[in-house]
Amino acid sequence: MENVIRCQSCGMPLGDGFFGTEKDQSETQEFCKFCYQDGEYVQPDLQMEDMVQMSINNMVESEGMDLAQAESLANQFIPNLKRWKK
Repeated sequence: MENVIRCQSCGMPLGDGFFGTEKDQSETQEFCKFCYQDGEYVQPDLQMEDMVQMSINNMVESEGMDLAQAESLANQFIPNLKRWKK
């Protein structure tokens, strides 16, 4: 399996132009620009369950993944990301 840097909030693969930013505008290697800007989460009150559902919707609508497969993947992956891990 290839070693891909992923957002530790949503799981999106990170690459040039997609890294979030810290307060000093330096790029962070942990979060994407959709989840983290200026050193803060874009949606600070977002619950893990909401992120799981957003991920499922994205995989089905944008990636054409089967619903059951998307649900299984999101429910296994998202809770283990840094933002949600307890």
